[in-house]
Amino acid sequence: MGTGDRSDSATAPRADGAGHHVTEGQAPEEYGDHRGGEGDDHEHRSRWPLIAAAGAAGLYGGIAIAVLGTETGLVPPLVGVALAVVGAAVLLAGIGGWVREAFLLPARDAGSPESRESYVSTTLLFLVTDVSTFGALFVYYAFVRVGAWPPAELPPLVGSLVAVNTAILVASSVTFHYAHTALEAGTRRRFLGLLWTTLALGIVFLAGQAYEYYEFVTAEGFSLGSGVFGTAFYGLTGLHGFHVALGVGAIAVLCWRALRGHYGPDRDTSIATVSLYWHFVDLVWLVLVAVLYIGASV
Repeated sequence: MGTGDRSDSATAPRADGAGHHVTEGQAPEEYGDHRGGEGDDHEHRSRWPLIAAAGAAGLYGGIAIAVLGTETGLVPPLVGVALAVVGAAVLLAGIGGWVREAFLLPARDAGSPESRESYVSTTLLFLVTDVSTFGALFVYYAFVRVGAWPPAELPPLVGSLVAVNTAILVASSVTFHYAHTALEAGTRRRFLGLLWTTLALGIVFLAGQAYEYYEFVTAEGFSLGSGVFGTAFYGLTGLHGFHVALGVGAIAVLCWRALRGHYGPDRDTSIATVSLYWHFVDLVWLVLVAVLYIGASV
């Protein structure tokens, strides 16, 4: 590749605001994005993942209590709604604090290879636990299928819109993969172009899903209140849409940092962890299309 596609060349060192020496044209060292270096004798422990997990538990527990209260009357549904609202607020605060601490603030220490692997392993563990969240709704859908099928409220699910949305999300996973590959190769311009393309595709997918909801509600009269299938459909696709929205926010942060030159072949922890999450979201969507869209029509 030409020199215009390579990462910025090093120039004379200078001192940053904290008295550390940095190179002109390079960003100061960032939390979790440097493998190797001195000063990594201790590892920073963050409280934000725990706060986010507690918020998620409150959100899901509140939704379950609200549904239970509505169906059985054993508990006031408003109790569940209130718990879900509080849980959602705590979850968003935890995610915001986590993103700010891990991806926005200057590093307290230079990351080591062990630190990078720790972040990747922790992300994989989070994704494994997140499978149980989707799994619970898939189990609910399985119980729905045991009853009379097809339900009266079943709309025409398989069409050109879901096909286009699927192609867009799969394409975004491909561009993210090759963006990471370009970063590892040191081709900065290609990396930036593919990363911004991934962000644009994610936003288009969310817009497509919102349009699909609009069409179902206005043209088909199919909504969250359309029987047990409506609950399962909007519960699963809405949960996935929430995950996509979080991923789009994370990719937007990556784009902002990439423009500031925070990433390089040996500074890719944030890229590696967010890409794992995005590929997971893509895989879940393919399962949803197979089970919920195509499977519902069988």
